[in-house]
Order: sequence, then structure tokens, then C-alpha cells
Amino acid sequence: MSLIEIIVLALVQGLTEFLPISSSAHLILPSQLLGWHDQGTAFDVAVHVGTLIAVIIYFRKEVGEILNAWYKSFGQQGQTEDSQLGWWILLATIPSLIIGYFCKDFVEVYSRNAYIIATTTIVFGLLLWYADVKAKQIKTLYQLNWVSALLIGLSQVVAMLFPGTSRSGITMTVGLLMGLNKQSAARFSFLMSIPVIAAAGSYYIFKLASSDEIIDWSAILLGSVLSFVSAYFCIHFFLKVIERMGMMPFVVYRLLLGLGLFAFLLL
Repeated sequence: MSLIEIIVLALVQGLTEFLPISSSAHLILPSQLLGWHDQGTAFDVAVHVGTLIAVIIYFRKEVGEILNAWYKSFGQQGQTEDSQLGWWILLATIPSLIIGYFCKDFVEVYSRNAYIIATTTIVFGLLLWYADVKAKQIKTLYQLNWVSALLIGLSQVVAMLFPGTSRSGITMTVGLLMGLNKQSAARFSFLMSIPVIAAAGSYYIFKLASSDEIIDWSAILLGSVLSFVSAYFCIHFFLKVIERMGMMPFVVYRLLLGLGLFAFLLL
């Protein structure tokens, strides 16, 4: 990988992992449109670890409270709002772990192409617009129930199967449709990304350990640092901007991106 490829791919991973615009789409597109070679398993591990560390550090207080309450819920303390939220995050993660494991080959063979990305970018961008405009958005994070958590978790599966959907985008969309306010929908999406990214990273590490891939440690270090920094500031920016501007800037971006991709592919 060249230096420019390392910088671009790491920044793209960090900036798009938590925005509702699809990180997988933006990571696939350079190879589709620019002819770049696949970045390799080791680099994928590095940038995923960077984004994982970013979301854990940013939400360290919430994560600590949820884990502590969830652990104590097995004792005399019983269930609290935080422990229940922990269970909902776990419930929302299960479909992705099961279906993601069994369908990973399907994604690699059939879904990673620019036409699918262009289509899902537009379709799920319009669905995000509908949820942003029409949903009631009156519930807080602690008013989430198990049915809504499971539906949000199932929506992650669609993003896993069809690049361009956006994991964060579709989970926020379903969260809004379930009545969550924007902040709560975003925070639940970010929190439930922790076990998902951790599972994906573990899979990549296992895959790397069983391969003969030559590791460029300078690329690994630079990629992980850049993805961490960009992801951390992206989370902070996103939580600030959605209160004032809603999801519309991201909807417009998705529509322009999708239309631009179709124009590029058809020319």
C-alpha cells in the first residue's frame, strides 16, 4: 500500500464507521473506481481496532456503568435501567453474529459491487429521510424495549449483507421508527457497535493468524492511529450536529453519492 492509500482508507474508515453513510461502501469504492489493490486482512484489523478503541473511550462512562450494572444484575441488586440496556445491546448483537458468520461468503462473492452500493445508498438514504421526518421520536434510550432492540439488531443484518446500506444508518433509522429521539437512536447505535466491531476484529485476527500475509507494521500503526482519531472526532461531531440539523445532510449526501455512482458506472 502507498502512503496515500493508507491515509485515505484509514480516515475513511474512521469517518464513515459511525456516520449513516456506510463505511463498507466507502472502503470498497476505491478498489472499484480507482483500481486500488485490496488493503489486506492486517490493515482491516488495524482500522477496525482504531474505531473500536475510539467508541469505547468516547462512551467510557456509559460502557462502565452498563457493564457494572449488568454484572450486578446477577446478584441481589436485580435489574436496573443500565443492566437492562446491557441486555438489549446483547440481544441486538446476536442476529449479526449468527447471520454474519454464516453469510460472510455470500457478501464477498455477490454483494461487493458498485451497482449494489449505488442502489442501497439511495434506497436506505430515502428510508433515513422518512424516519427523520415522520417518526415520533419521543422515547429516551432507557425507554427501549426488547422488541425494538431486536428489530434494530436485525436491521444490522441487512447492512452486513448489502454494502452501502450503512450499519449505523439503518440502526438509527429503525431506532427512529421505533420512537427513539435522535440522540438516543444514535447512542444505541454507537453502543451496539462495540460488540459487533469487536467480533469482526476477532474474526479478522483469527483469519490473519491462519494466513501467510506479510504484515507492514508501519501501515498497521498509522492506519490504526488515523482511524482512531477520525472516528473519535466523528462521533463527537455527529452527536452535536444531529440536534441542530437532523439527518438531512447525510440523506442529501447519500442521494448525491448514489446518483454520482450510477452516472460514473453508466458512462
